[in-house]
Amino acid sequence: MKRYVVLFVALWFTACKSDNLNYQEEAANPDFLIRSEIMLTESIIHDIFAPPVSARIYMYASIAGYEAAVHGNKGYKSFVGQLNGFEKVAQPNPGEEYCFPLASVRAYLAVGKKLTFAQELYDEFDKKLEADYRKIGIPDDVYDRSIAFGDSVAESIMKYASKDNYKQTRGFRFTVTNLPGTWTPTPPAYIDAVEPYWTKIRPAVLDSSAQFRAPEPSKFDLTKGSPYYKEVIQAYETVKNLTNEQRDIANFWDCNPFKMNITGHAMFATKKMSPGGHWLGIAGQVSKQLKKNYIQTAEAFALTSIAIFDGFISCWDEKYRSIRIRPETVINASIDKTWMPVLQTPPFPEYTSGHSTISRSAAVVLTKLFGENVAFNDSTEIPYGLPPRKFTSFIQASDEASISRLYGGIHFWPALDEGAKQGQKVGSWLIQTIKTHE
Repeated sequence: MKRYVVLFVALWFTACKSDNLNYQEEAANPDFLIRSEIMLTESIIHDIFAPPVSARIYMYASIAGYEAAVHGNKGYKSFVGQLNGFEKVAQPNPGEEYCFPLASVRAYLAVGKKLTFAQELYDEFDKKLEADYRKIGIPDDVYDRSIAFGDSVAESIMKYASKDNYKQTRGFRFTVTNLPGTWTPTPPAYIDAVEPYWTKIRPAVLDSSAQFRAPEPSKFDLTKGSPYYKEVIQAYETVKNLTNEQRDIANFWDCNPFKMNITGHAMFATKKMSPGGHWLGIAGQVSKQLKKNYIQTAEAFALTSIAIFDGFISCWDEKYRSIRIRPETVINASIDKTWMPVLQTPPFPEYTSGHSTISRSAAVVLTKLFGENVAFNDSTEIPYGLPPRKFTSFIQASDEASISRLYGGIHFWPALDEGAKQGQKVGSWLIQTIKTHE
């Protein structure tokens, strides 16, 4: 009988151990996480989430990925006790072996799936991902334990997300006042205002949505020579006199999740990634370019997504305070009824610019993580038929993203300038407040 017991134990041990002694290192290839971010972006595009909601999805998925990965990296710190309301997260069992990068990818995708709808989109991706991990030769017990730990982390993050007031702000609509200078729905679909109660969402790091409140915009005054009139004429003439380069810049940074197209009597929609998705794409590309390791890539996704999330909250706080009219509306009514913007006007108030705010907040964080003068090719728009653009720094890219909104005819200059200042403050506050490693 003893002989059979010994034989059974020996066979069990052989089945559980891996022939590949480097499986931990191979599983820590950051490309697994970058692929997962791209997959999540495809899901978000499919489901047509508004930019602030997309930012929320990216952030919670990225926090989950980071929290599962942090255990395998000495010196890196959890977000517990650092993010607003984040008090607890699942922990691995002491003394047991895990593949933390595998757990990280599992946690990232588990949260992403829970916050999106089209689960069938992941089927082929999941099969290929599992096959690639299995090829590495992770022992079965370590594999199963790591998957279970990733699911536990995801569950913790979903509990954290459930208390951010998101559910409580669903179903409320914005009431258009029709007061002079205030926002009204814009052509061609005249969509209702997006996320009018986003300021009620719990920020990740900010003390409140109004912590970095923008100054009041120029007084609505169409008297020739007034500050506001000059802003209107600047937007009007900029679009009328666009160069080909400026038009390319506008289209490159469009990032419109749901563009309505009209051809004759037919109307159809095209979908693209959101501004947040564009910047997380940059984070993944540059992380790969600089050969950052797994935890550095997870850190970049997490901190960048937090900066974008809080950037939208800060921006939306002002949007629904000032409720400013869009260029298209005021120019058509008072200057030129035939004028059209290059880009489709987004369905929410004008001041401040969301893209200006979140681009700068993301750029501040990425500059802190990767350096001030990192040159890169931004190829995020290739799937939409647009060639890459070259940048010498993240700040330069954020400046171009901001000015693209003037070129596109959807913002006045002060919304860009003050939005970038907001984003700078949000990003700086984040890197001063959150410490991810010693």
